[in-house]
Amino acid sequence: MSPDLTGHESVDKLRLIVRVARMYHERGLRQAQIADALNLSQAGVSRLLRTAASLGVVRTVVVSPEGIHSELEDAVAERYQLADVVIVEGDDFLDHPRSLLRALGSAAASYLETAFRAGDFIGVSTWSETLLEAASAMQPGKHQVADQVVQLMGGMGDPQGQVQATRLTVRLAQLTGGTPLFVRAPGLVGSAEARLSLLHDPSVTEVSQAWQRLTAVLVGIGSLEPSPLLRLSGNAIAAEEMARLRSLGAVGDICQRFFDENGIHVDAGLGERTIGISVDQLRTVPRRIGVAGGAAKYPAVLGAVRGRWITALVTDSTTARRLVDEPQP
Repeated sequence: MSPDLTGHESVDKLRLIVRVARMYHERGLRQAQIADALNLSQAGVSRLLRTAASLGVVRTVVVSPEGIHSELEDAVAERYQLADVVIVEGDDFLDHPRSLLRALGSAAASYLETAFRAGDFIGVSTWSETLLEAASAMQPGKHQVADQVVQLMGGMGDPQGQVQATRLTVRLAQLTGGTPLFVRAPGLVGSAEARLSLLHDPSVTEVSQAWQRLTAVLVGIGSLEPSPLLRLSGNAIAAEEMARLRSLGAVGDICQRFFDENGIHVDAGLGERTIGISVDQLRTVPRRIGVAGGAAKYPAVLGAVRGRWITALVTDSTTARRLVDEPQP
């Protein structure tokens, strides 16, 4: 309850409260110094400071430094029911996609250093240049936080692409203390029969069982147009398949599982030919961290958050503002 400030005694008390508060907060004096200067006990000074806070004489205001977007992060998280949102400054990189990619990777690295928990089984989509940047920027933790780091999709394309995918899995395993597990199969095969045959291979069976145990996944969010690394992976879809997906409204994918602008899964017959984590397996993982940004990726990011494909997002400020301003579907 606020004190009655009508009497002389109360006014004098309030004056003392304000004086102590200014000495402490504006002049930076320690409580012991204030006590000596005003002939008070240190405990009395502490009580006066608490009273100053309760009366609203002193108000704590958090001012975010330039480049920190806490309010925007909160707005995106609330709008799309995300557990975590990390936003990097994007306005400076509108015409520099490579620089934006590095900035997203650096922000993701900082987030991931504290995102994983002891005993995690982590899945990673290895055909993402942004995730490669993140893994390169991450620092090793002091304690083991993962039992296993599992590739989420196969790929047997250009050897350079395979090296990059392997490097990402191995690097993340080293950083988290987990054991790497690879998908030793193509990501996209020619027929449903070929896929079923590969799924019975012991090495692929081991990975598919590991997908059932995942507690966290780290994924890129792809646009319909494949990235250079995805082309190297051998997983890029043919032009006629892309046209069919586009006609069905597809705007992006996670692990080659495509969706439209509202996040509704769009298959177009590709699922029965894909060696990778299934839609149901992916969407039941408790923590799903997506990293993507830039104008070209915006429709895919929008679909991913609308469709609850991810539970956490690392993106840029321009994309985040568009997400907040997006009309309700």
